[in-house]
Amino acid sequence: MESALKPFRVLAYVVGCMLLVLCVGMVLRYGFGEDAMSKIVAPIHGGLYMIYLITVMNLGMKARWSWPYMAGVMLGGTVPFLSFYVERRVTQRVQNALAAAEA
Repeated sequence: MESALKPFRVLAYVVGCMLLVLCVGMVLRYGFGEDAMSKIVAPIHGGLYMIYLITVMNLGMKARWSWPYMAGVMLGGTVPFLSFYVERRVTQRVQNALAAAEA
């Protein structure tokens, strides 16, 4: 479970940051008619989000999460700033589970 936590944490931050950049790109695209940034950032964010989904599945299967909880963590990468909150909560949950397993 610990080996699956690090890739999840990294991708949660990367996807969260890319989502914020994508939001700026969307504001520029629809507010100011500058679509170059969103055309570049959108596919990159989409690809990284797919990898994020895989890391959530990997961690969720190892931690034996329920499917609704796993879906909630997956959706955390779709709302700006939520992925940072979800990452902290998931990290605390996994670390608590690891501590309980050692005891």
